[in-house]
Amino acid sequence: CRSAKNPTVGFSQPQETSRDTVAKATARPTSIMFCAISGQTPEDPVVSTKTGLLYEKRLAEKLIADAASEEGALEPLRSDDLVGIKTSAAVKPRPPTATSVPGLLGLLHNEWDSVMLEQHALREQLFAMRKELSHSLYTHDAAMRVIARLTKERDESRNALAIAERAGHAAPASGKRTADSDAEAPKEGKRAKAGITPDVVEAMTALSKELSKWRKKRPISQSLASVETIQSYALLGLQPLHKTTAAGITACDIMPGRPSVVATGGVDTQVVLFDRSEGKIAKALSGHSKRVASVQFAPKHSNVLVSAGADKTAKVWRAPSEGNEGLVDLTKFQIASTFKEHSGEITALSMHPTSTYFVTASADKTWSFYDMESELCLTQVADSSVSAGYTCASFHPDGLILGTGTAENLVRIWDVKSQENVAKFEGHKSPVTSMSFSENGYHLATCAADGVKLWDLRKVKNFKSLTPYEQGVKTTSVKFDTSGLYLGVGGSDARIYGVKQDWEVVKTFADVPKTVNALTFGPDAETIFVCSMDRNLRVYGKAA
Repeated sequence: CRSAKNPTVGFSQPQETSRDTVAKATARPTSIMFCAISGQTPEDPVVSTKTGLLYEKRLAEKLIADAASEEGALEPLRSDDLVGIKTSAAVKPRPPTATSVPGLLGLLHNEWDSVMLEQHALREQLFAMRKELSHSLYTHDAAMRVIARLTKERDESRNALAIAERAGHAAPASGKRTADSDAEAPKEGKRAKAGITPDVVEAMTALSKELSKWRKKRPISQSLASVETIQSYALLGLQPLHKTTAAGITACDIMPGRPSVVATGGVDTQVVLFDRSEGKIAKALSGHSKRVASVQFAPKHSNVLVSAGADKTAKVWRAPSEGNEGLVDLTKFQIASTFKEHSGEITALSMHPTSTYFVTASADKTWSFYDMESELCLTQVADSSVSAGYTCASFHPDGLILGTGTAENLVRIWDVKSQENVAKFEGHKSPVTSMSFSENGYHLATCAADGVKLWDLRKVKNFKSLTPYEQGVKTTSVKFDTSGLYLGVGGSDARIYGVKQDWEVVKTFADVPKTVNALTFGPDAETIFVCSMDRNLRVYGKAA
């Protein structure tokens, strides 16, 4: 075994005893503890009994193995000559490169380089992932556009097929086109309308007979609020519903079967569903781009709501029924279909008793009849005798008569089956603002700036006129309750008239600061809902 200080290590030396060797080792200074081979502090130190030098055991054994293979070695160092030294555990010293400031700077520089390389690699991965995400989003957007286009084409094809099937029933047997059919052909760009077909007429007629028969034997509800009860009504609740930036409630209706739920339309273009039992807005439906003029639930389907407004569109909103009782989740109302038949703003809509059809009246001097199941406008009626737009509309409770009010101060009565104007009521001195048929089947109430007029449909004449307000104060709304015994009137305040009290006022709600645009009765007239231009829904009833 060789070293820098003793190049002859591993060969024979002058003989000395083990005791002398140990004595020499203990006599030397112990401050230098370096391996005679590597010059570094050994991790597993051993000492030779022959030379007294300190070695790293691993290196010494390797050197012994190499020396044993050399030729001419007189007396090589053996493993038996190595004596292990017990040392206390200590922290491994730093490498020589870390024992100086330049060395430390070098280590830090290398560490910085590795961190920067890792950060660069991460940035490249992030860029690649962003690129993939952008491509995926672009692909998804393109796919959605294709789906929307295909869906639109499918709906148009379905509509065209339905129109063709219905038109086929009315086509001449020979299949030849006549001059009359050519003259009645729709203009280019207009969607052909199938008209109110015999099947639709048959369904409406059957329901009308059933309702008319029931009405003759219609009992008065035992729980109907009495005049004394209505006179004791007070404000039960006040709820702001629509936005303050475009304040004002223009229409309202109560959900069938759940009188605690009220739908309102506003100047802010929204339809709001308010649940009075929970005291909060269940959902605000956005879809219209201008003021909502009318809202109404389907009489037999509480999960169907129709709205129409100044944006010239009518929208059908639907929600799924849930639970054994068929309760509707108000938060799931969504647009099911949109109709764009009118060229002017829609001023009113009315649901047919079948809950399948509805009518819209417009300022463009036409009214349209729709089928919600096929999502089609069956007919759009434009009468040459109508010189001004429609301002309101309502179906008769039996469903075969339609009443419309116009800006020419007239009330027109239409036969729905033939779409003919069968009667005109003259008497108002300003545009008709609202109308309501009584459940008794033969009374009609209309209002205008000059007050309220009551018409007898059997005699086709005005039998009573009411002047709720002073001259110059406009009457904006009228509404019969479901019994036909009370009439609500709105204007600068809300008033209730008693039919059996010779049409006298039985209650006035004067705490409404702005114009009343709509009002309606709850079941058995136990509550009265009043909507005004201050965007508040007021609920009146008997105080607990």
